[in-house]
This record gives sequence, C-alpha cells and structure tokens, in this order.
Amino acid sequence: MADKDLTRREHGGEVGAHGTAPGYEPLIAERGPVARALAPVAGFGVTIANMFKPTVTEEYPFEKAPTKPRYHGRHQLNRHPDGLEKCIGCELCAWACPADAIYVEGADNTPDAQFSPGERYGRVYQINYLRCIFCGMCIEACPTRALTMTNEYELAGPSRAGMIYEKQDLLAPLADGMLPAPHPMVPGTEDTDYYRGAVTGPVPEQIDWVAQFRPEEPALENLRVTADSGRDEDGR
Repeated sequence: MADKDLTRREHGGEVGAHGTAPGYEPLIAERGPVARALAPVAGFGVTIANMFKPTVTEEYPFEKAPTKPRYHGRHQLNRHPDGLEKCIGCELCAWACPADAIYVEGADNTPDAQFSPGERYGRVYQINYLRCIFCGMCIEACPTRALTMTNEYELAGPSRAGMIYEKQDLLAPLADGMLPAPHPMVPGTEDTDYYRGAVTGPVPEQIDWVAQFRPEEPALENLRVTADSGRDEDGR
C-alpha cells in the first residue's frame, strides 16, 4: 500500500476506484456478457477452425516441394561461356562472411595454366556449411558474379569433414559448349571483355590448345565437331 501511495505522489494525481485516473476514457469498448462468457475458450479459435480443414502432408524425401526462386541454398562457383572460371581469388567473399565460413587462396594464372580471365584465380575455395548462415552477404560482395546461391537445401552429412565443401564440389557443371579450364583466353580479348559478356563460347584456338596438351579431355569430342562445322574451306 505504501508503494502505491508513493507512485501516486510521484505522478502528481489521484487514481480512480478501478485503477484509472479521473476522466480516462478507454479506447476499447467493454465486452458484453456473451464475449465475457466465451473468453476462456476464445484462444482455441484457431485450433478449432483448423480441425475442419484438410490435412496436408508432404511426403519428403519421396516428394520434394519446390523452393522459391530466390531461396538461399548451396553456393555455386560459376564459369564463363567458354569454360574459364569467374572466380578471381580476390577473397572479398571471405572478408564479407559474418560467420567466417569461407576460406579462399588465390594464385596467379600462367600461360600453361589459365583458369580464369586476367591475372588471378581461386586456387583453393572452401565453404564450411557447419558455420554458414546462408545470409547471402558473400554473393553481394563478389565483383564478378562468380559466387551465387542455388536452390539446393539437402546439405546434411554423416561427418563434420564432409560438410566442408571444396572447390570441385562448388564449381558449376559444364554446360553444353563449354571447355573445361585450364586453357587460354579467347585470342585478342582482355578480362574486361569477359565481364561485358563479349565472349559467348570457346573458339577453335582454345579447342586446339586443349587437344594438344590434354588430348584425353572428354569434352573435346563434341567441341571439335562443332568447331569444324563452323570453319570455312580455308580452315578459318
């Protein structure tokens, strides 16, 4: 009682019989007798309403519901149309990651091992999915759109080591017409030509280079047929 009197004196006013100041008008109308009688069971309204709706059961994993187009799933390292990798090993994705889940080691391209346009490529690329929170900040930081996120969400594994994805696990599969790296850039182009979309696929010079240094490359069979059909009688 003493605490209540102290509160009244601090606020400079008296409190009415029902705990409200004189002249107070509530904004919510007082409930009628029926509403007061049903108040104890009103909280079950949602439960009762759903009791009469059909039950929807997803038969996962036998029937997989499609995700939304912008769902943040497993990451993917993309390639240019001729097969060179888009990652330049700048490590900006690793710096932007708030969970420290990405590890990148860059290296220099050489004439005998050209993995990406320009001077550098990502030699080591790891994502620890035990740490990743799928926030998407890494793909926002990537300057070449090398790193994007897919709709794949099945990332469970039997071991902790298996949840650390390596570069070969993250690289996008080769699309039709792509030539797997390493191989030289399209002759007469610079890295900026790749970023502007000027390169649309491998050229015969790149195919011949791979055929010379990696004759066992499985992708050569279809690519050489396509390249030969595009040359004129003079072999150009």
